Amino acid sequence: MLKIGRFNTLKVVKKTPQGLYLDSDKGEILLPNKYIPQGTTIGSKVEVFIYSDSEDRLIATTLKPYAQEGEFACLQVKEVTKIGAFMDWGLEKDLFVPIKEQHRLMRVGEKHIVRVCLDLRTDRLLGVAKLGSFLEKDTSKLRIGEQVNLLVYEFTTLGIMCIVNNLYAGMLYKNEVFKELAIGEKIKGYIKNIRQEDGKIDLSLRKEGFEGIKDQSEIILKNLQQNDGFLPYGDDSSPEEIKKQFQMSKKTFKRLIGNLYKQGKIVILEHGIRLKT
Repeated sequence: MLKIGRFNTLKVVKKTPQGLYLDSDKGEILLPNKYIPQGTTIGSKVEVFIYSDSEDRLIATTLKPYAQEGEFACLQVKEVTKIGAFMDWGLEKDLFVPIKEQHRLMRVGEKHIVRVCLDLRTDRLLGVAKLGSFLEKDTSKLRIGEQVNLLVYEFTTLGIMCIVNNLYAGMLYKNEVFKELAIGEKIKGYIKNIRQEDGKIDLSLRKEGFEGIKDQSEIILKNLQQNDGFLPYGDDSSPEEIKKQFQMSKKTFKRLIGNLYKQGKIVILEHGIRLKT
């Protein structure tokens, strides 16, 4: 069965001046000449992405879009009209996001997270920026401490909203994030808490417990090794300096160098720290 908005492997059945025609259960679909892989002939099978052209005819391409139907992607707005916005998604025909599907009015040059959807009435692909209806509320399959894939999609007064494993919404709290993040950035994170009262997910960029402390200590040791065993950071360093160098709070940094000192791995000096040799 042909999957519109996704890659399909189809058989070449006819050659014309415009290109090759591919067989499908929705009729023959044109693969224009400029997309034909070298050596493709009648009888060959080719992997192609299927979507509608500007005249709403199904068409095939070997170009790879930034997202397929049912997936999220960070896309840039190329054009805005009275009825919606057109976004670059890697194909010649831009992805249309109707005004009613925008979480706020889009502007040219902005980047937004959208879901690629298929209108079953028209077989047209469109973008939806109102993401709530696509995100699972049942978090019973997640476990606290589990490593997850995060896609940054919105900044709020509390923190950074992320799509978790392409299925859930979660929050990275602003006061616990010590690196610059951008809309559309893909990062690894951890489930910090799942609130019983509402099922909302709290996220962290660090492992909790002993493993997390061990990983952060390794960051400090690696920095020392890369700087001839000495770093000019200590009690007198500003929180901003610590955040920029180690991507952690000053409180966490002081706790970690205390632990490293007790383990005999570093020496604490008046104006910095040094690897113990």
